[in-house]
Amino acid sequence: MGNCKSSSRARLGKAHVVPDSEWRMQDFGKTHVPDLEWRINDFSSLLETGAKSAKSDAFHCSGYLHVSPMHKEIGSETQYVALRLKTSEASMVPGHTVHVVFELSIYNHTKGMYCGCKDTYNFHFKNTYSKEQCLIPLQELLKSSAFLVDHSCVFGVEILKIDVSSPEKMAVVVQKKDTTVQNLFVQKKGFVKRTYTWNMNNFLDLDLDHFVRSPTFEVDGHKWYVRIYPRGDKYSTDCLSLYLYLDASDELHLESKKVVVMTLSILDQKNGKHLTATSGLLVFTGGCGWGWADFLGLKNLKDPSGGYVVGSSCVVKADLTIVGSSNDG
Repeated sequence: MGNCKSSSRARLGKAHVVPDSEWRMQDFGKTHVPDLEWRINDFSSLLETGAKSAKSDAFHCSGYLHVSPMHKEIGSETQYVALRLKTSEASMVPGHTVHVVFELSIYNHTKGMYCGCKDTYNFHFKNTYSKEQCLIPLQELLKSSAFLVDHSCVFGVEILKIDVSSPEKMAVVVQKKDTTVQNLFVQKKGFVKRTYTWNMNNFLDLDLDHFVRSPTFEVDGHKWYVRIYPRGDKYSTDCLSLYLYLDASDELHLESKKVVVMTLSILDQKNGKHLTATSGLLVFTGGCGWGWADFLGLKNLKDPSGGYVVGSSCVVKADLTIVGSSNDG
C-alpha cells in the first residue's frame, strides 16, 4: 500500500444506518467523477473467502474505501453490500475534528453513471471510520447485469468538502486531482498460507516504552515481521498494540501488491484461552503495516491469573493467507 502509514489499523466498526426498504440509490450522473475508482474483479471470489470486509489501497485524500459484501443490519436477515470511508490515523491530529462531505457509489454500466448516496462524517484521532451505508442487497447485485459485468463491479468515493475544527482554526483546501484507479484481484484457489510464532522469552526486559519487532519471516517470497508496542502506541487506550508489516526493503511497490487476510494472536500459556483478532482483506506493500492499536488491555496483560505473560515469556502468533493482488489501473 504505497500511501499506507506505519500505524494503520484494521479494526472493524459497527453499522449505524438502517437501509431504506427499497434501497433507492441516487443517480449522480455522468458528471460525477470519483476520487477513487475501485474495481473488484470476480466479486464471487471475494465472497468465497468468507471475509467480512475488504479495504482498498490508500488514495490521495489519505483515505481508504471499505466494503462489507455481506453486511446485515440488526434485526434483518437481508445481506447488503455496504460501503464506508476510512481515514488514515497518521493523517489525524489529536484535538482536531475533520468534517468530511462525500459520496459513496457503485457504477451502473447500463446507465453509464455512478449511483449511491451522499454522507457526512466527523473524523477524529480515534474515530477513523464513517458509518456503513447499505447500497444494494447482495442478491440483487449478484443477478444484476447493470452493476455486475464480467463478474466484476466498480465502487467509487468522491470527497466533496473537508473542514477542520482545531484550536488553531486550520483551513484545509481539497484540491481536485485525477481519479485514482485501483484493481483488486481475488484468487479462486491456491492461497498461500503461513503461520509464524514469535517466542519472546525476555518480554519484561524489552524497551516497553517503544515498539519491538520480530525477526523477519518469509511468505510467498516476501519478508514480513510483527511489531508489538508493549504499552501501546499513540493510538491506543491503555492497551498493547500489535501489527503485521511487510518489510520496507521489499520492493513490492514496483509490482502488484499483496491482498492478505491475517490473524494475530497472543497465546494464553496457562489456560489456553488465546486472544485472537482476524482482519478482512487488506492491501500490503513494502513498509505497510496493519493491525490493532487496542489489541489487549494492559490490565489483562499483567493479570497474574492469566497466561499472556508467564515469567518473562510472551508468545505472539501470526497467520497469513495471501488471497490475491492489487494494482493501480
